Amino acid sequence: MHRVASATETPARADSGTTLRRMLRILLVSNLFGALLTYFYFRFVDYTAAQLPSQVSSGEIVFFVVGFTILGLVGYVWGRRWTGPLAAGGDAPPREVAVRRRAILVPFAFAGLTLVAWVFAGLIWGLLFPLLAGTFSWPRSLRMVFGITCIAGTVATAFMFFASEHLWRRMLPAFFPEGDLAAVGGVLRLQVRTRLLVIFLMISTVPLAILGVLAYTRAAALLQVDQATASEIVSNMLLFIAFIVAVGILAAVGLSVFVANSVAAPLRDLQHAMRQVEQGNLEVRSPVVSNDEIGAAAEGFNRMVHGLRERELLRETFGKYVSPEVRDEILAGRVSLDGQVQELTILFADLRDFTPWVEATPPREVVRDLNAYFTEMDAAIRGHGGLVLQFIGDEIEAVFGAPVPRPDHAAMAARAALEMRARLAHWNGERRRAGKAELHHGIGIHTGRVLAGNIGSSERLAYALVGDAVNLASRIQDLTKQLGADILVSGTTRRLLDGGFALEPLPAVRVKGKSDEVEVYRLA
Repeated sequence: MHRVASATETPARADSGTTLRRMLRILLVSNLFGALLTYFYFRFVDYTAAQLPSQVSSGEIVFFVVGFTILGLVGYVWGRRWTGPLAAGGDAPPREVAVRRRAILVPFAFAGLTLVAWVFAGLIWGLLFPLLAGTFSWPRSLRMVFGITCIAGTVATAFMFFASEHLWRRMLPAFFPEGDLAAVGGVLRLQVRTRLLVIFLMISTVPLAILGVLAYTRAAALLQVDQATASEIVSNMLLFIAFIVAVGILAAVGLSVFVANSVAAPLRDLQHAMRQVEQGNLEVRSPVVSNDEIGAAAEGFNRMVHGLRERELLRETFGKYVSPEVRDEILAGRVSLDGQVQELTILFADLRDFTPWVEATPPREVVRDLNAYFTEMDAAIRGHGGLVLQFIGDEIEAVFGAPVPRPDHAAMAARAALEMRARLAHWNGERRRAGKAELHHGIGIHTGRVLAGNIGSSERLAYALVGDAVNLASRIQDLTKQLGADILVSGTTRRLLDGGFALEPLPAVRVKGKSDEVEVYRLA
């Protein structure tokens, strides 16, 4: 009777318990079928090899039933005990090394149990029963033991291995959610080449060997009997050949299907996962259901996809710092981040009356409003090919023309400043409707030669600008307070702009750190 999964039992564990019980039933049924087939062979097909009475007796049937029942019960009880840790319920997934190792060994355990059962069956029917029936003969006993254990037992063992492997594979992901079967040591590994070679030899060599032994024994028997007996041997030989051919075809087809599926199914899953990745799905995983070469290939594929996911995450994260175009150029290796001197346009933006506003506003609201402001300004800068270098308190530093060189960097900065003005006006409209105070800023733009590149410590780098032009751009931003303008452009930047911008000349001013007066223009 099937056990109902408790409320605390995970579905995967309950399913594994159901699958294991199903495999144990298949073990009993398939071995019963093999035992009946072997008994039929020795009783009615190759009766010259058997040490059985001429007529089927009730004692013989009882002996068969009792023998199989004892072997079946012992195997079933041992199988339940061995698979107990795999079928046990619990809240936590089965991650223990011993349990994971046992999960890999399930097909080997069922195959080993089958082989041991057939070894005992050979001893019971090849030695014990002839002794009890008084028909014991060493040559015939050895022949029966060989036929039962080495021939029938080998086929039954191979069938049980591949059948249990086929059923158990869908349960393995519950024990290996990360698909790391190769990381578990101390387990058997049946390589693809080995399994194909074994099955090929089994379905080709074994039938040929049996037919060869048949031909030899029957030919030898014909030399020692009369014509009537010889005719009977020849007739029996035809039945023998038909039986071997029929059983051989059945076994060959069954084993071939299992072996082909054991190789083709994981490859098909891997091929499907590859198609998913090709279509852009990086969340796909290829099931790892074996620890052979195909399993290693699936594990390698999953590691590759994991690396692609990390690269895509890096790409998306990097895209939050620079525009997508700049990001793609850098990741493609077409842009050098080493220090180099180049002419760039620098933009500084700073909020007005920031300190009084902070003092009069709750801290959480300050953070939310600052984030909203920076989001709007960053969108304007990025939208025109700029790179925000840093947010310093309420100040923004941005550059145009780096790290990807652009000849129109001055015009890009001017257009970005105009959009920043428009976005701030729209955002302030929303703040007024919400009953909040408006915020205002000043923007200073200057063009000059600076050193641009990755600057920092060995543990942390930042793309930064070094040079007098950076300081001058910041000073021009400060002049917006003095001159009553929200956007100021230096004379150097103005000379790089075309006639598409409305620029109003203002009186030249002297800034801190400069002996000469600075030519500035209001950007209308």
